[in-house]
Amino acid sequence: MKLKFCGAAGTTTGSQHLLEVNGSRILLDCGLYQGHRMDTWERNQNFIFDPATLDAVVLSHAHIDHSGNLPNLCKQGFRGNIYATFATRDLCSIMLPDSARIQTYDVKWINKRRKRNGDPQIEPLYDEMDAERCLRQFVNIGYERPMPIANGVTLSFIDAGHILGSAQVVLDITEGDRHRRLLFSGDVGRGTNELLRDPVLADDVDILLMESTYGGREHELPTQANERIEGVINRTLEKRGKVIIPAFAVERTQQLIYVLHELTEAGRIPEVPIWVDSPLAVSATEIFRIHPECFNEEVYNFLFEKRNPFGFEGLRLIRSVSESKALNASDESGIIISASGMCEAGRILHHLRNNIEDPKNTILFVGYCAENTLGWKIRNHWEEVNIFGEPFKLNANVEILDSFSGHADHSELLHYFDGTGGRKEKVWLVHGEPDRSQALAEALRARHDGEISVAKWKETVEF
Repeated sequence: MKLKFCGAAGTTTGSQHLLEVNGSRILLDCGLYQGHRMDTWERNQNFIFDPATLDAVVLSHAHIDHSGNLPNLCKQGFRGNIYATFATRDLCSIMLPDSARIQTYDVKWINKRRKRNGDPQIEPLYDEMDAERCLRQFVNIGYERPMPIANGVTLSFIDAGHILGSAQVVLDITEGDRHRRLLFSGDVGRGTNELLRDPVLADDVDILLMESTYGGREHELPTQANERIEGVINRTLEKRGKVIIPAFAVERTQQLIYVLHELTEAGRIPEVPIWVDSPLAVSATEIFRIHPECFNEEVYNFLFEKRNPFGFEGLRLIRSVSESKALNASDESGIIISASGMCEAGRILHHLRNNIEDPKNTILFVGYCAENTLGWKIRNHWEEVNIFGEPFKLNANVEILDSFSGHADHSELLHYFDGTGGRKEKVWLVHGEPDRSQALAEALRARHDGEISVAKWKETVEF
């Protein structure tokens, strides 16, 4: 059995791990890498394996850093099945075409500058037709429904509690007369999520690939988060400013809508306009409504006994470009939620460009931003940042609420690790910046006598 770390090793994006067993080649996730623009394009364009030689892909969840390079993979020759949960496939049906549109737009803008500089033109990784064709290869599996996917390999999905449809990947593997269980955590949810069920803990784990995004870091308690977001909103609105929230279109936006709904109903924040300016987020919210199997008991009951938890007076969902432009031109005070969460693409860039230099406004981050992204620079209070190639002064107030993160923090990751049963003879930490992975590795070594390693990009391990 061999495992090659093809992405999300030494970084948090571009999740790809290639497993070779019994003559089959199985790719765990196929995400887009995000970082410096040209480095990003080169790395995403060129796989470090031949896509045509893969037998199957197993997808943990729909976030673009885990699913976003699937259309390119199929475009370059992959013809096998892509195994995912039902909700993951539905989310990918809107997220992958959206990714294609964003790439087309970005490449058009980049090529204008490259033409002026005499540089060769580049092309998007894939287009919307490639995304649609890729979706034909999806095979949907419900949670805890074992399915053979290769010689001696049976797949089961268990709930990861991270986003709608997110799963931990359990592979029961038989080689000759030996049986072992491999668990790929995907992205581990925090538990006690406003919307979703808690992560399910696997048993009898021999080999573990585990995320480490927040190794060495702790989140705020959820109760403190609601108090802080209440304070941030009220202070900004008192100045007649805007609260700009870069948020991932899937999960974070719906979680925010639910929390803002509760705060408004309780009278803890004023009844001001709350705009969701993201066609993808609007579509994702509609998908949330048709997957009650993913909700925790409170939201499940709310959905069936009362009313729509993702709709209330004051909430304004924006799809059209004309409405988005009108919002950008408006001086009206309120709350704007827009994608993407890392501020690398999407309509959030226009809202930042128009509001980042006004000290009355607040930019509120509620999720992780990978190193060198625009969101990371703003979170780290750079005095000046480039947006659409032009410099802007960062005068707006910046607030960070990591408790809204869908990722387990350090203590929660340790709790998750302790709760997964079995020998866990080999553990590799993935999906983390080097210092985060190392911090978690040290903590795990203090409580576990098995082998704990931090995965390295392009490294191949045999076991």
